[in-house]
Amino acid sequence: MGLNRRDVLKVGGLSVVAAAIGGCGSLTQPEAPSKTQKTHMWLMPQPKGNRVVVVGGGFGGLALAKSVRQNNPESEVVVLERRDLFFSCPFSNTYLGELDDVDLGVLTRDYYGPAKEFGYRFVQCEVVGIDRAAKTVSTSLGDIEYDVLVLSPGIAYAYDQQFPQWDASKISRVAQEAPAAMIAGSEHLAFKRQLEQMDDGDVVITVPFGKYRCPPAPYERACMIAHYMEKEGIEGKVIILDAAKEPQAKAGAFKEAFNDLFKDRIVFVGEVKIKEVDVEAKEIVYTTEDESFTLKEHVLPYQVLNLIPQNKANPVIAMAGIETNAWGGAKLKGAGFVSVSDPSVYVVGDCVGHGIPASGQSANWAGKRAGKQIASRLGGKAVDEMVELPYKNANMCYSMVGADPEEAVMVTHEFVYENGMLVGKGFVPKDATSGKFRTTQLGRATREWYRGIMSDMFGV
Repeated sequence: MGLNRRDVLKVGGLSVVAAAIGGCGSLTQPEAPSKTQKTHMWLMPQPKGNRVVVVGGGFGGLALAKSVRQNNPESEVVVLERRDLFFSCPFSNTYLGELDDVDLGVLTRDYYGPAKEFGYRFVQCEVVGIDRAAKTVSTSLGDIEYDVLVLSPGIAYAYDQQFPQWDASKISRVAQEAPAAMIAGSEHLAFKRQLEQMDDGDVVITVPFGKYRCPPAPYERACMIAHYMEKEGIEGKVIILDAAKEPQAKAGAFKEAFNDLFKDRIVFVGEVKIKEVDVEAKEIVYTTEDESFTLKEHVLPYQVLNLIPQNKANPVIAMAGIETNAWGGAKLKGAGFVSVSDPSVYVVGDCVGHGIPASGQSANWAGKRAGKQIASRLGGKAVDEMVELPYKNANMCYSMVGADPEEAVMVTHEFVYENGMLVGKGFVPKDATSGKFRTTQLGRATREWYRGIMSDMFGV
């Protein structure tokens, strides 16, 4: 009997691709280095004018770097990023689902092209210390001085908080064997490889309570994986184990997609607490409560596990020593993005203390807005943090749920200033004709949005 496509993939895997993208980052998050660690070597000479140092080359950091240069060309902008290749988390679920024409080339970019086009500097390095008193950032390549520091480092995983009984070895093993694929880089490739090498059986996706990156992502991912399994003829289900009672984003829209498109494929189980994972036996143990509030323990075997743990702010935020909230996000002044602890430190992206969605679009919006404010400030102009607020459609988030034809659902957020912070008020539209949340028009809009935001950050 000859080899079928999945047999070939099991032999070949993604080894060539993984080698090409290996510099994207590790599966686990490193501990924050000591603040006192110094190289005593300057990364670059002092600038002739003002210097803005941006830590993090994601959707927020790159938008801000471009915005400052466009609005204040005299300022030097330097982006520090530990990865040597940009990998997009937004739209990556369509890669897992193998939608037409979606490959690694669609998700990846180099950092040097936009730096040259938009006039900022890019340095690949690791940030190992921040001295706010001296206004310097220490990196693996040397120290750099700043006039304004922007922190946009993204998230880290809080396995230790969600599973305090796990030691470092257990956390590392689970992170590799059941990759969360919520931080850009090699864990997406590891997850993709597992899907391509899987036998018949179930894919389990866990969704935590609390703040985590891109709330709709796990449910879009479930739809894309369900499509992939049907296309490949893989028998099994996609089982969502959610800490909440129903999907934590676009609930009505996703439940509609689950019922209409994948009724016999996707199973949603709410109000779940993950108790244990056995990667050797490929079993996950979780508990639920029955109507009498009695705990019931369940042992669920799986073929592939996508364990998404609780999120926390990247250790760089703590390294800066600025005031944070319980989640680790930076407390910010008013409706802006300035730290309450230091007027020279701005924060954009997923680590903000505002009540806005942790999404690529929100980070891009915040980066542009904060970039203009920094440029105005460096130019000696007054900054009005309330200008253009409330801001309609500040966040427009699309989720692909169907593949043949491509259909998507969306949510749009208006950002308003309430109770001392920016808050996102969401609306999930329905099609007036069909009465459905999902449409082919939104499927096309999903691709158009992604092409547009990537062009905005990286140029032609």
